[in-house]
Amino acid sequence: MNAPQTGTIHVPASAGVAPVRTRLRSASTAIRVAAVRTPELTVGALGVVSGALFAWVPSVWYDEAATVTSAQRSWPQLWAELHNVDAVHGLYYALIHVWFWLVGYTPFTLRFPSALAIGVAAGLVVALGRRLGGRRLGIAAGLVFLALPRVQWAGSEGRPYATITALAVALTLVGTTAVRRTRSGTGRRWWVAYGVLALVSVAFNVYLSLAVAAHAVTLAWTFLVQRPVTRSALSDRGADGRSPLVTRAVLVRWAVAAVAAAVVVSPLVVEVAAQSKQVAWISGIGDRTFSQVFATAWFGGVDAYAAVAWTLLVVGVVSALVAAHRRSATVRSLLRAQAVRVALPLAVLPTGALLTATALGKHLYSPKYASLSLPFVALLIALAITLVRPRAVIAAVLALFLVISVPSAIDVKTPRSKQESTWANAASIIAAERGQNAGANEGVVFGSVYGHPGTTAEIIRVSYPWAFTGLTDLGMRKNGAESGVLWNQNGDLSTTIPARLGDIDTVWFVGGTPKARNIQPETASVLAERGFHVEQKWKTGRVVITEYVRD
Repeated sequence: MNAPQTGTIHVPASAGVAPVRTRLRSASTAIRVAAVRTPELTVGALGVVSGALFAWVPSVWYDEAATVTSAQRSWPQLWAELHNVDAVHGLYYALIHVWFWLVGYTPFTLRFPSALAIGVAAGLVVALGRRLGGRRLGIAAGLVFLALPRVQWAGSEGRPYATITALAVALTLVGTTAVRRTRSGTGRRWWVAYGVLALVSVAFNVYLSLAVAAHAVTLAWTFLVQRPVTRSALSDRGADGRSPLVTRAVLVRWAVAAVAAAVVVSPLVVEVAAQSKQVAWISGIGDRTFSQVFATAWFGGVDAYAAVAWTLLVVGVVSALVAAHRRSATVRSLLRAQAVRVALPLAVLPTGALLTATALGKHLYSPKYASLSLPFVALLIALAITLVRPRAVIAAVLALFLVISVPSAIDVKTPRSKQESTWANAASIIAAERGQNAGANEGVVFGSVYGHPGTTAEIIRVSYPWAFTGLTDLGMRKNGAESGVLWNQNGDLSTTIPARLGDIDTVWFVGGTPKARNIQPETASVLAERGFHVEQKWKTGRVVITEYVRD
C-alpha cells in the first residue's frame, strides 16, 4: 500500500476569528436583552458594585466601631448590652454577628452588607417605579437612587441605614401589591405579608414606623381623591376600568395589619424609648436645621446639587398632579399622580415628624435618620426626568445627573471621609513600629477620643485589632463587654499602671488631641516615676501616639 501524501494545510487567518466574533456578539446581545428585560437585577447589581468599590479605603469611625464591638461579642454579652444601650440597633448587630462568624471582620466585610442592601434597595426601587408608572420611570428612579450622595454614603457605611432604606421600599412594594390584589379578591396573603414585614422593619429600626404611618397618608389621600375622579371621568371605575384602587376594605385590612404589628413590637419600642438618652447629642432646631434638611439629609451637604435635585423633585410632583386633574387626563397621567401619592408622604412625613418632635423638645432629628426616604425622593425626581418622551433625551438627562453625582461618590471613598477619622493611619504607625521590635513585652494606655470624652481610644484597637495584638491594657478598670456597655473604662492610672507593668519595657499611649479629656500628663508622670522616658511621638489627624521606653 502506498502511504498517504503529507503536506501543509493552509488555513485562512480569519477562519478562527469569525466564530469568536459571533460568540462575542451573541454574549453582548444576551447582556443587553437581560438588562432590558430584568432592569431590577441590572440596576441592583450596579448598586452592589458601586457600594462595595473602594469601601475598604475610608478609615473606620466612631459609629462603625460601635457596630464592630457589638457584633463581635458573645450572644449573652450582646443581650446584656442591648438592655443598656443600642436596643434600636439590636437586630442589625445580631445579623452582623452572624456575618462576622461566617467571613470574619475587616473594614470591607463590615461595609459589604450595606453595599448589598443598597443593591437590593435599588432593584426594589426599579420594581416599584415600574409598578407605579412603567419601565422608564422604574429604571430612571433606580439610577437616580444610586446617584444620590446619601445613598453612596449609606452603601459604604457599616451601620444599618442602607438596610433601613431597603426595608422601607420593600414594605411599600408589598403594600402596593396588597392594595392591588385586594381588588381581585386575592389580597389577604399579601396583607399578612405586609404585617409581618412591618413587624420586622420596626423591630430592625423603630423609625420605620414612620413608613407605616406614611402608607396611611397615601391610602387616605388616594381614597379621597379617587371618588370625584372616578365619578366624573371613569364612571365610578378605576383608571384601568375596574373598581376604585383604595376601598374601605383596603383601609380596614391595612389598619388590622398595622395594629397587629404595633402590638407585637411594642415591648421593643418601649425599651428603645427608655434609652432615649442615647440621642442626647442631637441638637434642637437651630441655624443649621435648614441646611441639614435642604442639603445634608438626602444630597450629601452639596448645596448646588441639592438645588438641582429639589427643583426636579418639585417639578415632578407639580407636573404629575396638575396633569392628573385635567379633564382629558390620560391613564399615564393618572398613574404618575398615584406615584406622587405613594412617594411624597414617604419623602416628607418622616422628616416632618422628626422635626416636629425636635421642636417640641424631644431631640430626634438627625440627617442620617431620613435615610428611609431616599428611594421615594429618587422616584419623585425620576418623575421630572421622564416628563419628556424621547428616550435619547431621558438618557441624556440621566447621564447628566449621574455625572454631577460623581464628585460626591468619590468623596465618600477617601481615607478620611468618615468624620475625618485617621484611625487606620494610627494603627499602621503602631503596627510598623512594633514590627521593628518583635518579641518586646509591651503595654498600652488608651486616652480619650476627640469628640467623645467618655470613650477611650481602645475604640481604635476594636477597629484595627491586628495592630494591638499582644499589648497589655494598663489603664482599663471596667470591661465594656463584661459590664453590658459599649466601651471599656479606665480606672485610677496611679494604681492600674504600676500593678500591671511587671517586666513591660515599652508602653504606648494612644489618645485624642488636647481638646479631648487629656490623661496623657498623668500617664507620663506615672511612667516617669518607674523609669520610662519618651522615645517617639506621632500625630495623625486628631490622634496622638507616644512611645515610652524603660530607661
